[in-house]
Amino acid sequence: MQKYLSFLLLFFVIQIGFSQGIPENYQKAKSALSSGDYWASINGFKEYLDPEKYGNLANYAAFHSAEAYLKVNQPAQAIEVLRPVYSRNWNKSDEMKYLLALGYFQNGQTLDGLRMVQQIKSEAVMSKAQNAVFDYLVKASPTFLVTNLQEFKSNSGYTAAMAFVLQQKEIMTAGEREALKVIGESNPNVGTKQDEVLDLVVILPFTSGNTTISNISSTDFIFELYQGILSGVNQLKSEGVQVQIQTFDSKRDLKYIGNLLKDPALENADVIIGPIYPDETDLVSQYAEAEKIPFIHPLSNLGERFEQLKYSYLFRPSVQSLSEGIISAMKKENWGKRVAIGHSSASRDQALASLLRDRLSREGYELVNYQEVDLRNVVGFFNDLGIQGRGDSILRADQVILLGDDPAIAQPVFALFESVTISVPTLVMDSWLSFNFANFEMIEFPNFYFISNNTPTFGSESMNTFRDRFYERNLIFPSLNAILGRELIYWIHTNHGKGQGLRNSLDSQSFQPGKLTFGFNFQNHNSNQFSPILKLENGELIPLN
Repeated sequence: MQKYLSFLLLFFVIQIGFSQGIPENYQKAKSALSSGDYWASINGFKEYLDPEKYGNLANYAAFHSAEAYLKVNQPAQAIEVLRPVYSRNWNKSDEMKYLLALGYFQNGQTLDGLRMVQQIKSEAVMSKAQNAVFDYLVKASPTFLVTNLQEFKSNSGYTAAMAFVLQQKEIMTAGEREALKVIGESNPNVGTKQDEVLDLVVILPFTSGNTTISNISSTDFIFELYQGILSGVNQLKSEGVQVQIQTFDSKRDLKYIGNLLKDPALENADVIIGPIYPDETDLVSQYAEAEKIPFIHPLSNLGERFEQLKYSYLFRPSVQSLSEGIISAMKKENWGKRVAIGHSSASRDQALASLLRDRLSREGYELVNYQEVDLRNVVGFFNDLGIQGRGDSILRADQVILLGDDPAIAQPVFALFESVTISVPTLVMDSWLSFNFANFEMIEFPNFYFISNNTPTFGSESMNTFRDRFYERNLIFPSLNAILGRELIYWIHTNHGKGQGLRNSLDSQSFQPGKLTFGFNFQNHNSNQFSPILKLENGELIPLN
């Protein structure tokens, strides 16, 4: 503060155009200001503040009064005396705006001060103002600086102060790193510090209602997923990667989650994994968008509500991506134009079936059957298409799409196909590959094709190593959900660790090979666009498209 006001004192001590007739008491007030007798100068300038009586001299009297008020730590009075001058046509308006900004800063009105600085046009005065901005904002909170960056990012004093404040932190949030990246792009002279610790927050519905953690089954899909996540974290740690993971139970309680979002662990997270259910994910997604922290749904395919968002992702393909993979393979293989669709009652399967029905009709396919299937009617669904145990039936479909992950539906279908002697391409979800009753290589005709939904590379060297290590630790082999949890951590680390932000990393490449899966394509999308149709050939899964 001292250096700015001293400069102005020196500047305004110079004769400013009143060659004669300057009141004696006015000059005494200026002398008192120069000698540091600030209250005497304030009292001396008071009689000259009336513009109707003193004209332009009143502007200078107000200006010097404000200088004195700031010296005695009375910023509110400095602001009050300067406000009338602000609206007057005056040749020293930029210097006045600078002094008024100092008053706002000293009075705790930081935003008003910053906005006043933005109105300064003189380069010389702006240079001083930016230095003042830096001096005041190095004491500001990181939250304030990040929140208001968009409005003041052209102010070099602001961006320099923000870089200084954030780089004093041991751990930066994802939003803070993003903000540093923004100012680094606009000002290469502002350095950034990389946080080497990957901070993960996991929110999963381990319990609900009166259930407790001790009641969770080892075959519960949430528990399996979490086992895979922990396995991935442990693997990174064994490779020397610094990882911190904090886990919360969502309890299927929106009020509880709302309170949970106030936990400092969420603010400091690099990535939030989960929760699972739509009402929970909507709440966490809103938080992630506001705080600029990537939020990832680990299991769902229903991501239409995320399409226009920047920080919310599906780890698996969206329904749209699944449909694109199916239609692409059908057109490539050219099995015929007659298609039947059966789907379970699950939301994903209903949505995908509806999308396929509309798309296939536009592509010129004939829909010979479209129905919901369950354990009781699924065999009849195939029988009506001419797919029966005897070989004299007439096929009504050139290909069948059966959507569902339920082994209770899959088992009778698999038994039926063991007995038929006809060839009809049947597309099923890749989850069927993990059913212990299904040995697809023993079926006479290779009728089954698998819709990739982050499909594991069964039998690969990486998968075998993971299975062995997982078994050593847990005394069971990993389930499909555990594999997905492990692959999720690999995907996060691969993309987050590049120092360019998750979104920029994903957009920089159209395809990424997976560690335990066939791979990913998140370029310009919030879900995995890589969803080929797979076939079994000599015991190996091969993409058709």
